Amino acid sequence: MIVRTLKGTLGSEREVVSKGWTSRRLLLKSEGMGFSLHDTLIEAGAQLPMHYRNHLEAVYCIEGEGEVETTADGIRHQIKPGTVYALDQHDEHILRARTQMRMVCVFNPPVSGQEVHDADGAYPASDDTPAVAAAAS
Repeated sequence: MIVRTLKGTLGSEREVVSKGWTSRRLLLKSEGMGFSLHDTLIEAGAQLPMHYRNHLEAVYCIEGEGEVETTADGIRHQIKPGTVYALDQHDEHILRARTQMRMVCVFNPPVSGQEVHDADGAYPASDDTPAVAAAAS
């Protein structure tokens, strides 16, 4: 059994800070669960273009308000506590935070720990995830 606290991740290598967000990574690839689990803060006013070509992501908002826009069609969805969105098609998107948002994020395949978005808004592919990477192309 794995037991971990959010408090225990703060200030550790599991807390990753980048422009506009802080990700506290509760479960990682090394735990062998097949997914990673993150408690993520999005800064108020952040506008984050992302495109997870190598991962599927589900996001559940527990605090704050904003919107997510799919760039292919320009459709915007309002995000508030209790809203979940899933990037099941490796959707290129922009997340905009009106207030600080707190999100619970699940990634498949799992991240290993220190990933941040590249120039295209993606995390790098894992060496052992050819099926997901192939689905993205």
